[in-house]
Formats: sequence, C-alpha cells, structure tokens
Amino acid sequence: MSSDTRILYLVYCGVAVTVLKEFNVVVTEPYMDEPFHVPQALAYCRGEWSAWDPKITTPPGLYLLSVFLHRVFMFKCNLALLRLTTTLTLFALPPVLTRLLAFHQRRRPPPTLAPSIEALVLSTFPIAWFFGFLYYTEVPSLVSVLCTVVAATQNRHWLAGLLGIASCFFRQNNVIWVLYAYAASQLMRLRFKRGDTVLHDPPALGAGPGDLLRSITNAPKALPELLPAFAPYALVLALFGGFVIWNGGIVLGDKSNHIPSFHVPQLYYFIAFATMIGWPAVVCGEGGLGKLATEVISRMFGSKRRTLMTATISVFMAFTIQRFTIHHPFLLSDNRHYTFYIWRRVFMLHAAVPYLFIPGYQACAWAWWIRVARDQSLLQTLILPVLILPTLLPTPLLEPRYFLLPYILLRAQVVDMQPYGVFFEGLWYAVINIATTYVFLYKEREGVVRFMW
Repeated sequence: MSSDTRILYLVYCGVAVTVLKEFNVVVTEPYMDEPFHVPQALAYCRGEWSAWDPKITTPPGLYLLSVFLHRVFMFKCNLALLRLTTTLTLFALPPVLTRLLAFHQRRRPPPTLAPSIEALVLSTFPIAWFFGFLYYTEVPSLVSVLCTVVAATQNRHWLAGLLGIASCFFRQNNVIWVLYAYAASQLMRLRFKRGDTVLHDPPALGAGPGDLLRSITNAPKALPELLPAFAPYALVLALFGGFVIWNGGIVLGDKSNHIPSFHVPQLYYFIAFATMIGWPAVVCGEGGLGKLATEVISRMFGSKRRTLMTATISVFMAFTIQRFTIHHPFLLSDNRHYTFYIWRRVFMLHAAVPYLFIPGYQACAWAWWIRVARDQSLLQTLILPVLILPTLLPTPLLEPRYFLLPYILLRAQVVDMQPYGVFFEGLWYAVINIATTYVFLYKEREGVVRFMW
C-alpha cells in the first residue's frame, strides 16, 4: 500500500505543478490580494526590511518564507516563483494531514512520503487547492497550524510551541489554534491514561448537560495533570500578548476595514458551508444517510424536551440573525467572488429567507456532532466548536477562506469514513476544483475580470 500511495503522492504533486504552470501562463500579473503581497515580498527580497504596506493586515510570515527560499535555494523573486512558495506548502499538506488523521484514528502513521489516500483526498479540499497557486497566506498558514497540532499530539510540546509562534507569523488568530493543539493532545492523553483521572469526560454521544456541568466543575482538579505541558504554549500566549500591546490591537494595517464585530450568523454560514462542501464526510459513515437522518431527527424531535429545546434554539437563532447579520461593503460590492452572488440572489431575495435556513443549520450541526462524536469524549468533541467561536465571531465579512482551518480540523475528526465515502469526497472535490479553476483561468469577464472564491 505504501508504494501505491507514494505513486499517488507523486501524481498529486505533478498535477499541482501543472496547475501552477497554467496559472502563471494565464494570470501573468498579480491578482486580487497579490498586488499587496507581491511588492512586499519583493521589498524583503531586496533587503528593505523597514518597508511595509499599511494596507496589509497579516504578519510577514509568507514573505519571510519566500526570502528563505530565495537566500537558501536561490529562488528568484518574481511572481511565478513567489506563487511556488505556496504550492510547496501544498506539497507538505498530505504528509501532515496523514499524521493528524492517524492521531484521531489512533493508528500508526505510514512513512512520511507515503501519505494515506484519505489525506491526499483531503489535501485537494477546494479552498486549500485553489489558493495553493496564488501568492496568498492560506495554505502556509494551514500547514503551519497542522504541524503545530501534530507536534503537540506527539508530545513534542516545545516544538509545538515554536511551530505555533511560526504559525502566528502567517495569521494572527492562529494563536487560537495553538491552544487547540495543546487541548487536543492533553484530552486524548487523559482519555487513555492508565488508572483513574480526576477529569470527568464521558463518551460524547451519551453525554448530557449534567455531564458538561460536572466536567467544568471538576476541571480545576485536573490542573496538576495538565499544567506541566502548558509552558511552551504559555510562552506563545505571552509573546502574542506583547505583540497586541505593541501594535495597539490584533490587526496590523487597514484597521478601518477590519474592525472586529460580533457576527453570530457567521457560525451558521460555516456549518452550512461545511455540510455542502463536505457532505461525503457527513453521510458516508457507518449506516449511511438513512441512519444519520434518523439520529438527527431523534436529536431534534425525539421527545417533548428535545422538541422544546429545538424550538428555543430556533428562537435564539432568529434573534441573532435579526440582530447581528452584517451586510459588509465588500460583500455587497465585489462581484468577483461567489459570495457576492449567493448573498444577493439567495439571502437578499426576501427578508424572510435568512430565517428559513434555521432548521437546516440545526440539522447540519447535529449531523456533524454525530459524525465527530462517534469515537470521542465530550470535551474532545466540544473543544473545536468552542475555539471556533473566537476565530469566526469577530469576522464581519462572509469569506470562505475563513472557514478553511476550522473545516480541516473538523473533518479530521471523522474517523469512520468508508472507502466509498473517500472516493466520493475526492470526486466531489475534483469537480469543484476543475470548475472553479476553469472559470478563473478561462472565463475572464469584462467588468468582473476573474471569478474566484
């Protein structure tokens, strides 16, 4: 099997190189956000370290990576080779994902250059794949976070801390995922620790509100077991806190267009996005769609108490949609993105439309809960949704790129994907990637230019 997957990995890399070449042949000038990133990278390549474009909102990790490749491997600093920077990180995605999937599936990972088929498929996730050929921070940021998580799960916590610092050089909010790396590693360790543990953490599917309350109340008793490994992560938090104080906030530049908000519906958009783009992972588990639908209906309407809870949550969601929906100026004006048309032709079709999706949001959330909780404890299943809150709530713009990291971490927790499910997932991703790449490269429109995520 390892020799077969090595061949598939080479095919994956070969296809990526071919797509990158076509991007460079067709899109010969920096596009969309590249006109900000490329000049900044070129300035660093020239040694102009004090130069900084105030319109750039993310740290200089991407540019530093390009300078490293320029100085060590003699890469030229031009648009084509700057884009290669992100494509090289795309090459690193399958081996890293293989180790993350092996952690959740509790099995030994294969050799580094023989990534699993499931990891190869997940590496073609449309958002990651598309932005792996443009000079954007998305894929380097993703890989750096996944490396941090993998190092933590291998109990290499100081390495995880260093990688966590590196990840924050790509995106500031990656500091949240540094905490996730620590929490995920420790919850798995405590779950399978020999002997009794003071932390109450029952299997997720059978747990109730009382279990959650008990887990919270006795968590302080588990601190002596948890704190020894926390030192590297505390250092990351301290350094990040120093950055925030020095910078006067999290955003580096263009603060007027990146004001933190309280965007509750962003959570609903994420769960809908995750289900639409990741439906094979949702429905292709043990028992298939029929069993999953039965469980979701039971969770929502299986008793009077559950029906009342569903109704109460619906009222709360309706209130948050009415109170916290944000019509961002970029979303309303930039017709080069899919979200522009989704917002105008779906959400703005009628004032009632956003509320009609409420039952669907709840059903999707329960479906994902059932899928990821099947082989996890209560706290293991909750830690990701809890940490998604501070990453998505402050973002006022509906932007699929913001969903990349949360989705990959969520999908990695699905441990019982059937082989046919992995096949359909790969096929679905391939259809999306071919369509979006074709439209971007060959369907340039006057007044719209190129159409992209």
